[in-house]
Order: sequence, then structure tokens, then C-alpha cells
Amino acid sequence: MSRRPDVTRLSLSAAEAALNALPQSLRGPGGAAAILHEGRVIAERVWGYANLETGQAMTAQTRIPLCSISKQFTCMVMLAACGAPEALDARLLAHLPNFKGDLPKVRDLANNQSGLRDYWAQTILMGAKAEQFFAPEDAARVFAYLQSPHFAPGTRYSYNNGNFRLIADLIEAETGAAFADLLSRHVLAPAGMEAAYLAADTRTAPDGIAGYEGSEETGYLPAENGLWWMGDAGMAASLNDMCSYEGWIDATRDDPASLYNLAAAPQSFRDGTRAHYGFGLQHHGIGGDHFTGHGGALRGFRAYRMAGRDSRFSVVVLLNHHGDAHGAAHGIARAALGVTSVAAHPVAADLAGQWYCEETGLLARIEPQGSHARLHFGTGPDGLAGQADGSLKGGFVKAARDGADLVMARGLENYAARLTPLARDLATSPQDLTGRWICEEIGSEMEITTQGGMGYAIFKGPLGTGRPELIRPAAKDHWQLVTRRSLDAPAPGDWTMKLIRDEGGAPEAIRLSVWLARNLIWKKA
Repeated sequence: MSRRPDVTRLSLSAAEAALNALPQSLRGPGGAAAILHEGRVIAERVWGYANLETGQAMTAQTRIPLCSISKQFTCMVMLAACGAPEALDARLLAHLPNFKGDLPKVRDLANNQSGLRDYWAQTILMGAKAEQFFAPEDAARVFAYLQSPHFAPGTRYSYNNGNFRLIADLIEAETGAAFADLLSRHVLAPAGMEAAYLAADTRTAPDGIAGYEGSEETGYLPAENGLWWMGDAGMAASLNDMCSYEGWIDATRDDPASLYNLAAAPQSFRDGTRAHYGFGLQHHGIGGDHFTGHGGALRGFRAYRMAGRDSRFSVVVLLNHHGDAHGAAHGIARAALGVTSVAAHPVAADLAGQWYCEETGLLARIEPQGSHARLHFGTGPDGLAGQADGSLKGGFVKAARDGADLVMARGLENYAARLTPLARDLATSPQDLTGRWICEEIGSEMEITTQGGMGYAIFKGPLGTGRPELIRPAAKDHWQLVTRRSLDAPAPGDWTMKLIRDEGGAPEAIRLSVWLARNLIWKKA
């Protein structure tokens, strides 16, 4: 029997103190945040400006893009309008007309276990620029190119925005109704989210709000977006709306048939291993309590919401800049439940280095920092703490040396691997990469040039011609393609480029991988 947390030690005063610190710890144009207990607002803070150019103040009524928080709403619409995801399985092939092999199930889409490569990541390779307009029909064009998975469906977890865009499209096909109408009818109205709506076109932000890129050091600039999205993101809501949502979740907590309870039900992988993500919700433990929640990001905006099952404690953080909404929400929950940091052990110097993962085609790099380290492998660095046995651990990630190899386990992804060491060579020339390379699977061309000894890649494809992207040397025949801006935010990160040579040593192909989209092969033109 699982042990319930001692909710009597829930400190709302500590939570409120952490909430009150947010305007200083999340310095930027503006924000809004609240904490709730048993469905009631305990405290809220609203600060700064919704728009620096017009001087419009941020308020609890200002609607802010929720971005990927929308995914849980998409799944609840599916449950309400269509029933179990299996009801939509027969329709999926029509949306992936060129897919070969085992097709994922719609439940795999909802659990981010589809094995499909992320469509926002692939837009970079298909020639999209960061600020261009991505029209409603462009999503179908990208999906039509998908031919193969980057892992077998149901065996791994990998974040994929396209999974939820597909679910929204399938819902419309099944019901014959507009997704926005179904969203309002089945979720927004019952939850009392009176002002929330589907703001699919990001070129126009709601209520005159502006999102901002930059920092105090660089200054803040208005963010320009061009996405039209639905299902994977697109909702806009105010702090008041989100507090109503948290109250609705709490009010229906004892109803096993409530939409939130159905969405938050435990999910698993094909091998029976428990999944920590399902139906647009991430599951994690804090202070002995089971929390479900999700974050959201669009250029200029960050958001996060979470709710504790037994403590009945909720946090909402909404920002119109790139502050750490996830860290802020988790910090408040930890304060409320009295969770303190565990002392870490010094990280051995020999843990510094880089390794190559043959299965994924990704480089892993560890940078020790005292008793902590940063592991670069996914879309962003994992912060890990040194352990008594010399290993590293943080969140769902564990890493340790075994001889020269790196043994890594990533629980969220249901993935474990042994990576081989790769000696760094920052002087390796990109000359052998130059020329044109073709990826038939996504109908795109990559032209690699050198300018004064620096390598750059330019992608041309169905979405246009992208800007030159910097290529950074990593090791012999290995480089990293650096992408810091893309249609979605945050950008996919560093792509690993591995040069494949023929028997005579001549360049033959490039294997290109990023965590969101792995193992795409580009052949020499």
C-alpha cells in the first residue's frame, strides 16, 4: 500500500512566502501566479506589465497563452467527445499517408509514446524560419512526409507536439465539429473558465499582451510568433480562469468519471513499466504527494500548473517572458510540503567528458560543477547531483561511469543505454561536410558551406529556405548543429551530426539526430 503524505504539515504560510518572492526571482516584464488549497485561492500575485510598449499593466484578467498546458485539455475533449482513444485508431492512417511499419495507437499519441518525430523540430530541417507563418494546412504537409518512427511505438517516451495536433485533427474528423467548440462545451464551460478560449493564431496575442525575449542583461524585445496550432497548444487563459480550473479539479476529485481523473489515470509502456506521462499530464512526486501538471512555452511566454492529489495543493505560474515557470511552481510546492534539498557529494573530475549513443545518434556531454553536474543529451541540460557512490542523479535521470563508458538511465523515457566515449576534437574541420545532402524522408536538402573556416548548414524544403545554422565541431567525424531559434520554443537544441564514410573513406551520408527527432539520414547529392 502506498504511503500517503502527512498533509497536516502542509505550510500555506511557507507557500505564500515563496509566492511573494516570485516578482524578484522571476524578474521580467510581467507575471501572474496563485496558490490554492482545497480548490480555494489562498494567495495570488500579479506584477509588472502585459505590454511594455503600451504601458498596459498585467492583471488577473489578462489572458496569456498557455502553450503546451493545452495538451491536457485536448485529451479531456477526446475523452468527452469520443470516449477512449481507441475509438480514433482507425482514422490515424489517413493523417499519416506515407507511414511505413507499425502505426502507433492514439493512446500512444496521448502518452507521448508514438515514436513519431516532433513536427516542430522537423520544420527546421524542412526550411522554415523562426518567425514565418505556419498555416493550418502546413501541419498536414509535414505529417504527410512522416515515413518511419525513431523508436517502436509504446516502448519509449519522447515529447512530440505533433501527437496532440493529430489528436485534435482526429477529434474533428470523428465528430464533425470544430475543436474550439468542443473545447468550450466539454471543458471550459464546466470548469468555469469564462474567458479562456482557443487562440490558435499566435500572430495576434490576446488582450493586447506581448511576450518578450531577452533578459535583464540583454534587454527585453517583443517576441514575434507565426504559428497556427491546435491541440498541442493554442489555448489562452487568465489567472482567474486557471484558478477556476484548479477549483474544478478539486471539486470533482472524488468522481472517478471526472474528465481530469480520467486524464490523470496511470498509463504504462508496452512492457508494463509505469509511465510518468500520460494524456497531457506529467506525474511526479514531491514531499510524498503525487502531483500532476504540465508546462508551456512559446517565444515570449512561459507557464506552468500543477496539483497535488492528497495535499489538494495547486500552483499556477504565468509569465510573458522566459522566466523559469516550472522551477518557480515546483519551488512553491516544495516549500509548502517542507521539502529541503539533500546535500550532494562532490562530482569526480573524471565524469567530465562526452560519449556517443549509437541507438539514438546523440552525443552526451557532462560538465561537473562542484557537487553538481550538467548532462547535455535532451532538449535542455539535466541538472544532476553527485551521489555517495560516485554516480549522478537528478529527477528521472541517473548516470554513472563504468570503465570508460557512461551508463545512463532515463526513467521518464523508459530508456537506458551504455554510451561509448568520444574524444573531443574542437579543431576538426567541417570541410568534408561541404556540399549538398538530401533527406528523402522529409523531402529536404541540406547545403553545408564554410565561411572563413566555420561550418554552416542551410535547409531547403517544403516550408522554404532556412537561415544558415552554425555547425560546431565535437569530435572526429562528429559535429553539432546549433539551433537556438525555431517556430516553437524552446528550440530543439543541439543536433548531433555524424559523418558516415564509404569503404574508401569518402563522405557518403550524414546521420542527424536531436532528442525530439532522431536518426534522419542525409545522402550526398
